Amino acid sequence: MPRPTLNDSKTYPDLEQQPAPQATVAEPRRRGRGAGLNMSGRFERLATEAFDDGWDGLEDLPAFKTSVQEERARTIITRNASPDLSFDRSVNPYRGCEHGCIYCFARPSHAFMGLSPGLDFETRLFAKPNAAELLERELSRPGYTVRPIAIGTNTDPYQPIERRYKIMREVLEVLDRCNHPVAIVTKSALVARDADILSRMAERNLAKVALSITTLDRKLCRAMEPRASTPSKRLEAVKALSDAGIPTSVMIAPVIPALTDSELESILEAAHEHGAAEAGFILLRLPLEVSELFRDWLVRERPDKYRHVMSLIRSMRDGKDYDAKWGERMRGKGPYADQIARRFQLAAKRLGLNTRRRKLDSEQFISPQKGGVQLDLFGS
Repeated sequence: MPRPTLNDSKTYPDLEQQPAPQATVAEPRRRGRGAGLNMSGRFERLATEAFDDGWDGLEDLPAFKTSVQEERARTIITRNASPDLSFDRSVNPYRGCEHGCIYCFARPSHAFMGLSPGLDFETRLFAKPNAAELLERELSRPGYTVRPIAIGTNTDPYQPIERRYKIMREVLEVLDRCNHPVAIVTKSALVARDADILSRMAERNLAKVALSITTLDRKLCRAMEPRASTPSKRLEAVKALSDAGIPTSVMIAPVIPALTDSELESILEAAHEHGAAEAGFILLRLPLEVSELFRDWLVRERPDKYRHVMSLIRSMRDGKDYDAKWGERMRGKGPYADQIARRFQLAAKRLGLNTRRRKLDSEQFISPQKGGVQLDLFGS
């Protein structure tokens, strides 16, 4: 396949057409949200769509408001066997995410709840108040093998509702008592609230934190990640955690070609200046409904960039919006993908990032049953 160019409509002729399979929700109803669509979930037998029939009925529809439903989960540790991931287990205190990042690859998971990956994902949230209790129970099971638990790999554990529910803090308290290693990824400066627990764990080489920073452009961030912390607040959190002795890194996730990839070096420089010791990146992923949501967002927010962004994405995904192949879904392939990877490597090397990858300690674990939750039958 020839490498597409900005003016090459023959390679991807559909790029000339703006995507309009769904009616965009009126701006007053979605103000402060990332998605412009609220399509029905892919498992639903019937699809519904609001439209203006000329009688001004849409003007009477209320704005989308955040609602939280408490979910009594039955299990809390999720396992995976992906060769692309550095962890094999994770914990998700919440379903859905109020941050509203338009590119979030977790959006399709809301379809399993009978809800839309669009506006429902960022407004109809689920909290798991029994997460810490379940975690303690699962860690105490006979034969449990210790490896670092990743948190924030699906929806953000420090999204705004965490201020009220404090589920993430309760989870950390369990991990701290058990000497269990944890790796956190977040887009929220709220993570600095738990620096007291994380610093204690870091002293035992049991914790590390990654702040995800996509852009340093405050205006673009507001449009793309409407309810996440501003880039400057995230960098302040990097410094606060680093100053507290907590190993901190920055994830440029995702890198969006022709929109944010020009900032790659400047983000790494800012991360280094604020105390980050490691860094990583992930290329934009558009699985399932995320593709339609992202393309609709591009047409609304960056119409002049639409053809260029999508052309480059497809040049790295075998002509598709997304390719889920192991080894390629995080990085893409082709000349442009190689260029992004090489730029990252050179900048990280120049700044002294990633000179030593920290491996968390899994040898200090104390099962909850041996640590006071349940008395040992024979004592010690």
